[in-house]
Amino acid sequence: MISEIALTNAVIECILSRSAAKYYDPAATISDDLIRELVRIGTTAPTSFHLQNWRFIAVRSPEAKARLRPIAWNQPAITEAAVTFIVCGQLADSSVLPARLAPLVEAGIMPAKMVPEWEIPARDLYMEYPQRQRDEAVRTGTFGAAAMIYAARSLGLGSTPMIGFDAEAVHREFGLAGDEVPVMLLSVGAMRPGNWPQKPRRPVADVLDLV
Repeated sequence: MISEIALTNAVIECILSRSAAKYYDPAATISDDLIRELVRIGTTAPTSFHLQNWRFIAVRSPEAKARLRPIAWNQPAITEAAVTFIVCGQLADSSVLPARLAPLVEAGIMPAKMVPEWEIPARDLYMEYPQRQRDEAVRTGTFGAAAMIYAARSLGLGSTPMIGFDAEAVHREFGLAGDEVPVMLLSVGAMRPGNWPQKPRRPVADVLDLV
């Protein structure tokens, strides 16, 4: 049995100390290498059948920020944070599975004969169900964004997930594909003073049923 005392380590402290940043240092930048690393970490999050149905657009140039801010409710984080990711979930499509699973087979993790054993139920689950396809896109993008949020916190950076934007305008302005859903915006950058600590949460007893 895991005791409460054991539930303390650097990862948990990072999670418990995270809060959504409101104030960023507009003069601070982060490198493209760090942007790539945050996305790499995000893509280690779980996806259904290993679909990896996501894409990330890093809005970090002044020109791109100027295009995004008016269609994102004019939120200051868009231009003040070092980067704002447009987190895109892709509609679940079982036809991509052989290609997505090929590296697992090549690495000796998955037997080749198991690939159709995954592809067939994935096809049954999604092919005729557009709502499930979209739900999976949103789930996938959210998992990836969450991993990036905690990675940013571990590096001393602030982050702000945002759903306040014109989805159709973002889709059009940044060239999203027809099967892509803009799940959220995620600003990341160095913070300036004034941000709140993590806000108190509802008691566990109010949200947990032990059955």
